[in-house]
Parts: sequence; structure tokens; C-alpha cells
Amino acid sequence: MHGTIFVELQKYVETRLGVEAWPNLKREAGIDRPDGYEPFEIYPDEEVGALVGTASRITGTPATALLEDFGDFIAPDLLDMYWGVIAPEWRTLDVIENTERSIHDVVRLNQKGSTPPYLHATRTAPDEVTVVYTSARRLCAVARGIARGIAKHYNEQLTIDDATCMHRGDANCTMVMRKV
Repeated sequence: MHGTIFVELQKYVETRLGVEAWPNLKREAGIDRPDGYEPFEIYPDEEVGALVGTASRITGTPATALLEDFGDFIAPDLLDMYWGVIAPEWRTLDVIENTERSIHDVVRLNQKGSTPPYLHATRTAPDEVTVVYTSARRLCAVARGIARGIAKHYNEQLTIDDATCMHRGDANCTMVMRKV
């Protein structure tokens, strides 16, 4: 997993639970990484799973809810990181529709070893995009959260209907996103 996700996860935990929560969470999750995480390094996916699972147990919040809130939380930072490939006239659905081509392709090219999810997005109506999310990590909740965070950035409302979901046994997650 890309180090940026870990750096953002630390920021999320410290913001939501306090600065002292991060080292406690790492210890409880059995992660011994005294030097922390570097944004452009690649780390084992299992570490995210351990951190989120432990945070879920400690807080009593379902992991899916934590992941979705995390996605919402990191959306502003992601928009800042990739502002150069986001057209100024784009709004929520435009950013979502073009994420694979504009952002994920750049990440794969510039950051060797990085494997963001594959998003096949289709504009199905002027106010609707259907996104087929494919990733062995099955972090579709983060994608939903990021979409909601993007909508907040543009002061827009977004509904997301899950037509299919890997957590229900489907081959991928199909999310129908509508601007309301």
C-alpha cells in the first residue's frame, strides 16, 4: 500500500482520537515501525488492515464506517496533491469520472510499485456516474468516502447506491453516484 495512505491514516487518527492515539493504535495492532511511514514508500497491505481492525475494536465503530469516514477526511488532501491534473471547470462528478485517467494513471507511472484501485467510471446521465471499483484490497468504503469528500469540496450533495459489492460476494463494487 502506498505510504501516503499511512501518512493520511496517522493524521486521521490523531485528528479524530488525539495525538497519543497513533502510537497506542500501532502498538495494539502489533506494528513496530519506529521511523513511521514515508509518503512515497510502499508498505504491506496487512498493516492497514491491522490498524483499521484495531481502531474498530477500540472505538466500537464498524471498520466500514471508519474507512468511509477516512476517505471523506483525506479527500481535501488528495485534491490538493493532484490539483495539477484536475481541470478548473470540473466539479464532483467530473473529478470522479476522470480519476482513473487523470490521477491513478499518473500515480502508477510516477510511483513505482503503487497499485491504486482500478476505477471504470461511466457518465450515465448528466448528474450521474457509475463507478466499477476493482481492487484486491476491497476498500470500496474508502472510495465512497473520498467521493463524499469531493462533493463537500465543491459544495454539492451526492448520493451513492451500491449496485454490487465485493463484500457481498460480487466480483467488483459498482457504485451509482448521483448529484442531487
